[in-house]
Amino acid sequence: MTPDNAKSESLTAVTVILVVSDAASLDYLQNILQFIDCDVHVPDSAEELQRLVERFGDRSVSVFLSGNMPDRDRSAYLSAIGECSPRPALIQIHEKSGDEMLVSGDVLGTLRLPCQYDAITSLLHKAQVFAESQRHGEAPRRPLELFRSLSGNSRATRGINKMIEQVADSEATVLILGESGTGKEVVARKLHYHSKRRGRPFVPVNCGAIPGDLLESELFGHEKGAFTGAITARQGRFELAEGGTLFLDEIGDMSMHMQVKLLRVLQERTFERVGSNRTIHCNVRIIAATHRNLEQSIKEDLFREDLYYRLNVFPIDVPPLRERVEDIPVLVNDLIQRIEHEKRGSVRLTPAAVTALTHYRWPGNVRELANLIERLAILFPYGVVDVADLPEKFRAGIPIVVNETTEDDVLPVVSTHGDQPNTVSSMPRLPAEGIDLKVHLANMEQSLIRQALEESNGVVAHAAKKLKMRRTTLVEKLRKYGLHRGQELTGV
Repeated sequence: MTPDNAKSESLTAVTVILVVSDAASLDYLQNILQFIDCDVHVPDSAEELQRLVERFGDRSVSVFLSGNMPDRDRSAYLSAIGECSPRPALIQIHEKSGDEMLVSGDVLGTLRLPCQYDAITSLLHKAQVFAESQRHGEAPRRPLELFRSLSGNSRATRGINKMIEQVADSEATVLILGESGTGKEVVARKLHYHSKRRGRPFVPVNCGAIPGDLLESELFGHEKGAFTGAITARQGRFELAEGGTLFLDEIGDMSMHMQVKLLRVLQERTFERVGSNRTIHCNVRIIAATHRNLEQSIKEDLFREDLYYRLNVFPIDVPPLRERVEDIPVLVNDLIQRIEHEKRGSVRLTPAAVTALTHYRWPGNVRELANLIERLAILFPYGVVDVADLPEKFRAGIPIVVNETTEDDVLPVVSTHGDQPNTVSSMPRLPAEGIDLKVHLANMEQSLIRQALEESNGVVAHAAKKLKMRRTTLVEKLRKYGLHRGQELTGV
């Protein structure tokens, strides 16, 4: 399931196991869950619960466990849940103030009775995400390198991937250019991964993070006693990368002194350790990257022109994320999968939330997006994030929908449909960077459905009448979008 359809999946795929000691609460929950078409089961023992979980292991299984039961019974049920694989989502039920609440990292959420429609559907959606991530954890995993591949559907990304395919298997030196955070190391790793050197080391060096007087030793190594503190001999990055790829990141920050030494290695494929006169031959492919304009640095005498031409055999320019917003939905999905792969939880974003992200300028590029996804996974573990849940700065560029437009934001449009021709209506301006029309229309539909439900006090039949559609059609759309009716449910 991708972020674009995280909330649109029907709750009919959810199996709920109710462990509730109070008969009235059990009947109340059964009525509500059956009303929203969940598959409900009530086990009579911990062993029966375990059999049910195993029976429906290929689906999203949620166990609703009451806090109003004897400690012995609750412990037996918790033990049975812990032995299940995959483990079901555990939701605790808070029936009254005296109930004992579970303090456990295994608890996905708490449902307080009486409950509202949005509270229970939110927990069930959260359970779906949890179940999906559990299944992912058991499935064969892609190599981590592929989670760092250059993902996206934009023309720019497709062009970069094409260039990578063309040059990866050659021995040409590659210079990767682009702003900080655009994924230059990702490009370098993909070049190595698809080259003949794939089975040999990929060794990255950040030339801007290492002081100039230490960079020579870092690259070429040193002998014992070569300088104060050199108590043992040490291999440099060139030796460590033998037969593989050496990635020189932020090479534009390298001192002129080191540029001369690097140029010699590129020309002669030999070097000496610091404090030694023994020549070492190297078989290393060089990939360099920088966020600086090296041609401008040459004019300012900050970078050697001869080294530039040695490095710039095959340049790859990685554009900033704001120029390839079509990649954002794919990147979001890949970043979530990476978090799941590393067993750091999971999260899902609604289509509206993803659309909001495409209107942000991303000064930190893909690195900033990765940080946001990690932050959301911490704030909303196994949850579904909507626009309102995003930090404020990511909501500023959301496209204006029809019912939210102002006089300054709209153009007059003459309508020639229906019984009232030539009436003037309003429509949103098309953003300069374009818009995903399918997502935008889905957001408009959700907004109108919400209004109809609010004006009908949550009565689906009345809302359907306002929208001039059949009640069953509206119910299906409520399931599709995961919309909430907002009023307290009675189960009727």
